[in-house]
Amino acid sequence: MAQQQGPDRVRQGPEHLTSTTEQGRFCVARCTCGWRGPARRARSQARTDAEAHAAGL
Repeated sequence: MAQQQGPDRVRQGPEHLTSTTEQGRFCVARCTCGWRGPARRARSQARTDAEAHAAGL
């Protein structure tokens, strides 16, 4: 079985590792499970989105 490398790699299981990335004037939260939050102007709100996702809502 081949393993995927790079940012498109999706992990299976309960682990959710979130991060935020800048896209122009916006900040987006992303997770290793494939989830992507809405684009936010406030970095703090993008981090809150990521924390809520990792907590499992």
